[in-house]
Amino acid sequence: MTTRTEIAAELREKAGKGTARALRRESRTPAVIYGGNEAPMTITLDTHGLTLEYMKGNIFTTLFDVVVGGKKHLVLPRDVQLHPVADNVMHVDFLRVTPKTSLTVSVPVRFVNEDKCPGLERKGILNTVRHTVDLVCQAVNIPEHLDVDLAGKDYGDSIKLSDALMPAGSKPAVTDRDLTIGVINPPKSGAVVAAEEAAENNAEEGADAEGTAE
Repeated sequence: MTTRTEIAAELREKAGKGTARALRRESRTPAVIYGGNEAPMTITLDTHGLTLEYMKGNIFTTLFDVVVGGKKHLVLPRDVQLHPVADNVMHVDFLRVTPKTSLTVSVPVRFVNEDKCPGLERKGILNTVRHTVDLVCQAVNIPEHLDVDLAGKDYGDSIKLSDALMPAGSKPAVTDRDLTIGVINPPKSGAVVAAEEAAENNAEEGADAEGTAE
């Protein structure tokens, strides 16, 4: 079930860059609620509280009950703009959703059954190719993560999207190929490690020599 959070907001009657700058000086973040066959609604939210929600790391899969004038609006963040230096949230686009709303979201990958993976048991290395996967699901039932099964995987095996335990009500957004999620690589041999260290040392010595010449 999708995480659901209530957050208070106020109507914003004026738009424009000047108004937005003035709001940010008051620690308010401008935002808009759109979709659902209704007119867009411009609002403001407390910057500190909104930034804390963003920093949790799952804002794009979190439903919000945005309370405006005592009325709740069920929404899902679709775009967030951050301050380039302070990392405060500067603007948010919210999409109105209902239990019938279906949409594509990026869901984090979580590997499971590592203790049943022969390649990892033999000190192999899991090279993650995709940390997230796009899924089509209902807005009210967005999975927190996509579990990908490593059981039986050995050196050289690719972990595919077909190895994932697809959550109920969800399906892959990409259907024309079986996406590669990761690869089990064998451990590096002593010779490979020594060669990499020698290359790094040579590079450092070359840099030191150039600095001395200058």
